[in-house]
Amino acid sequence: MSGQARKPVRMCARCERITDEPVVVSEVHQATGPGFNVYACAGCAPLFPPAPDVFDLLDGAR
Repeated sequence: MSGQARKPVRMCARCERITDEPVVVSEVHQATGPGFNVYACAGCAPLFPPAPDVFDLLDGAR
């Protein structure tokens, strides 16, 4: 082994191209089992809406 870590490789959720520089654009939470992250390439990432602030969501629940 060379000791170097592999770069992450993911598919962009918008253009469906494979990128070795993925950006997390969303987190999907599940009631049963683990959730997952949604990734985009650097070019498509700015086109996704910003994720809501969790504290704003908590304040709205009261």
